[in-house]
Amino acid sequence: MKEFKHFINGQYVASASGKTFENRSPVDNSLLGKTYEAGREEVDAAVKAAKAALKGPWGKLTQVERTKLLNKVADRINERFEEFLEAECLDTGKPRSIAAHIDIPRGAANFKAFTETSANLPTEGFRMDTPDGKGAMNFGHRTPKGVIAVVAPWNLPLLLMTWKVGPALACGNTVVVKPSEETPMTTTLLGEVMNECGVPPGVFNVVHGFGPDSAGEFLTTHPDVDAITFTGETRTGEAIMKAAAVGLRNISLECGGKNPSIVFADCDIEKAVEGTMRSAFVNCGQVCLGTERVYVERPIFDQFLARMKEEVAKLKLGRPEDEQANFGPLVSQEHRSKVKYYYDLAVEEGAKVEIGGGIPDMGAALNDGAWIEPTIWTGLADDARVMREEIFGPCCHIRPFDSEDEVIALANDTDYGLAAAIWTENSARAVRVAEQMEAGIVWVNAWFLRDLRTSFGGAKQSGIGREGGVHGMEFYTEMKNICIKL
Repeated sequence: MKEFKHFINGQYVASASGKTFENRSPVDNSLLGKTYEAGREEVDAAVKAAKAALKGPWGKLTQVERTKLLNKVADRINERFEEFLEAECLDTGKPRSIAAHIDIPRGAANFKAFTETSANLPTEGFRMDTPDGKGAMNFGHRTPKGVIAVVAPWNLPLLLMTWKVGPALACGNTVVVKPSEETPMTTTLLGEVMNECGVPPGVFNVVHGFGPDSAGEFLTTHPDVDAITFTGETRTGEAIMKAAAVGLRNISLECGGKNPSIVFADCDIEKAVEGTMRSAFVNCGQVCLGTERVYVERPIFDQFLARMKEEVAKLKLGRPEDEQANFGPLVSQEHRSKVKYYYDLAVEEGAKVEIGGGIPDMGAALNDGAWIEPTIWTGLADDARVMREEIFGPCCHIRPFDSEDEVIALANDTDYGLAAAIWTENSARAVRVAEQMEAGIVWVNAWFLRDLRTSFGGAKQSGIGREGGVHGMEFYTEMKNICIKL
């Protein structure tokens, strides 16, 4: 029986209460281990350790020394690649081929990417006139924000956790991480790597648990937490924002999405099908940037729909270690219940199920897992709940449109504004439509193509703030102005 303990001040510790919860495989519902649930005592110890490290050895390191340590962390993750890969696949059930290509290498790369960014983070300098004619100089100086609470999601556990921890540590902060209760393994394992690489105790801390009346609430309401960064659903983001209001702590929230894809008749249809397939079905649709609403210009609607159905029919469901599998289970039984609810609701609301729509028969060995069919619908009204609420599963609705103005209005008719994709070979149209999308990131003839130097975040109910490049560094540093009278 594996145990997943908290990592506090450089040591693995159990909860004083002894409370644990099960960690089960989404593949077959087998018991993977037990995870300790943090109470206020463990969260307080983690925050105190992080606070002490700020004043202690971590705070005394130069930027060059910090960079050397964090680059060593990245290298060590890659040296222990197979361990991280196994842990991520056990927790999520995703195919090894996907996790080996995306989750683990990009998770490690986040440390090096943000140490490079921090080394080139700009400030500002101004000379000003003064009444005595001698003048004064002003220059900006960045300092770490302090103790950062990192509340990480379950869909890309290592990648999205290090996406926040990497820049936080590169800027000289310390962190307390609350990974999802569904996926504790790789975040816990990272504690070993921190110790192996000589990162001082208290710099990286991990507390396990749930949200309300558990580790999440205790961490985000802790008065010694200086800022909170979160990726997850909008409802949880709202609760964190309320908690952060006490003490006026800064927040960075990347929340839900109901992302559109617009396919114009002049597109390269094979590119559009391939890109839309990935955006709707990769990682079982459990991607915040994924596409759930597809709008196709009417002249190619039938052809596009037929091609999408052909490609969905080719998806191979299977265990993570199955080299032929490119589609795994959902993360948990609880999440499958949510997604299946929307599958049933779509039919009630008048959808035509073009393909999928149910729970597959995976055989006796796997039928207890969180499997669900990749699904395409047509025929829903624009105000249907399935068209407006985030599902976060392997599904999309495909609808025809007739004009550019019409589809822009349809794409923007949502409470969310995280991402959008446009497929057209007309560059003028691409720019014109992209500029009108109410979203934080817009891809043209691509999807999930990310340059870590660029801004990332959502509009409307998809979040507050921007991560990536210098934009994220603004969140993880406090800018002060130093004025020197000459």
